[in-house]
Amino acid sequence: MTWNIVSDSSCDLRMSAFESDLVGFETVPLRLQVGAREFLDNDDLVVPDLLDAMAAEKSASSSACPSPAAFARAFESGDCTVCFTISANLSGTYNAAVMGREMVLEEHPEKKICVIDSKSTAGAMVLLIRKAKALMEAAAGPEDFESICDQLRLYQAALRTCFTLENFDNLIKNGRMRPLVGTLLHSLGIHVIADATPQGTIHVADKARGEAKTYKAITALMRQSKDCTGAEVVISHCENLAGALKLKQQILEDLPVHSVDILPCRGLTSFYAMEKGLILGY
Repeated sequence: MTWNIVSDSSCDLRMSAFESDLVGFETVPLRLQVGAREFLDNDDLVVPDLLDAMAAEKSASSSACPSPAAFARAFESGDCTVCFTISANLSGTYNAAVMGREMVLEEHPEKKICVIDSKSTAGAMVLLIRKAKALMEAAAGPEDFESICDQLRLYQAALRTCFTLENFDNLIKNGRMRPLVGTLLHSLGIHVIADATPQGTIHVADKARGEAKTYKAITALMRQSKDCTGAEVVISHCENLAGALKLKQQILEDLPVHSVDILPCRGLTSFYAMEKGLILGY
């Protein structure tokens, strides 16, 4: 009997960093289209190359969710599989995973497959994967599968996500921000701070000028959103380790969290966060 965890590549945990003797892990990559070039968001993607291509491309870039068949192939490798996807309100990936599940169950009705909408991305998905791994490793057998899925749904509902951006080029090119606004924000050193709603949509929560005020505003937002006592925090950074380390220190000073881990953004999260962007899951 094999336990299996699947996620799309908006999760910033790379397959090479996952370790377990009992549980498998696979990411199903999204594709990023930048001009005539296509980037596959797998462990081999070189993020600086993607960012350079986006900076040089004058037209809007785009992302494409994985096919149902790609998810089906990942689901076939396990007897009991839990899959986490980026928010269904931001991408068609969740629907593709559900279709992949149905494809597999038609051929293998004995398999157990649960698809959970993270209603988020990045670090929140990392935390879900870590929770699933711990529950699976402690499970007595497949009879615990439904209980594990129920626990993961409750855990997902308790997670929060927020992020801050310094680079607005992608938002401008995709028509989501007026060029004048983006130029003013950048020239004034203003950081946009946003969070994910319970429905998985994006809400602009605050703006701050300069790093120090931005990080204080983030910890204030975290405190308002939930009781962070004992919380695990994952910071994803887009080519901004120095900023992530400063934010980590601010969180540890301001909040009674259990731990703060730092991971580099993969392709999809880099595509939207852009250089120096920071995404928090907690």
